[in-house]
Amino acid sequence: MRRFATTLALLAVCAAPALAANQVRISQAYGGGGGSTGTYLRDYVEIYNSGVTAVNIGGWTLEYGSATGNWGSSAGNIFTFPQGTIIQPCQYLLLEAGSNGSAGVALPVPADFQTALTGFSMAAGSGKVGLFNAANANLPCGSELVGTLVDKVAYGTSNCAEVTAVGLLSSTQGAVRNSAGATDTDNNVNDFTIVGAPVPRNSSSFNPACLATDTKASTWGKVKSIYR
Repeated sequence: MRRFATTLALLAVCAAPALAANQVRISQAYGGGGGSTGTYLRDYVEIYNSGVTAVNIGGWTLEYGSATGNWGSSAGNIFTFPQGTIIQPCQYLLLEAGSNGSAGVALPVPADFQTALTGFSMAAGSGKVGLFNAANANLPCGSELVGTLVDKVAYGTSNCAEVTAVGLLSSTQGAVRNSAGATDTDNNVNDFTIVGAPVPRNSSSFNPACLATDTKASTWGKVKSIYR
């Protein structure tokens, strides 16, 4: 009987869900736009829907903070997604952000959203970006409105990482979430890889691999129909 109970306990542990992660997450961050040796002219942030249901992110915000600064310390450091913005399953959305100069080339794919030319300018080496379901204007790390923080990534010497920040970036490097955006252990340094000349993805990009791990054939068919 004791052996049976132990077996049941082991089965329960094996069946327990993995570390909870949000369905919509930041999948790339590049802050080297316009730098004298930069790859691209503009900074960018890419988000990704790893789930099998569409999500309405209208009213959600992407907020930049300097290495030790507040989230969205100025209006230019906050981007609000327009009402009715839908991110489909296994889809990316691309925000083209500010620039620190005039070097680099245009992003290789059209952005789904753009900030004002002087807005949302990220530091190349150290900084942080948060995805919120409601604005957290000029709030310090740890003082976010309860239940509003969806995801965040810190790089370089920035505070407010998920456990440990991604390493120091440069004007030619971006932080790219592993497995095309699928990896989310809630530890930035494990979830992201520093990539030279990263390639952003927009809403026309689609990652079918995200359906293979946890969906049934019926769900696969429903999601595929969205992109026909």
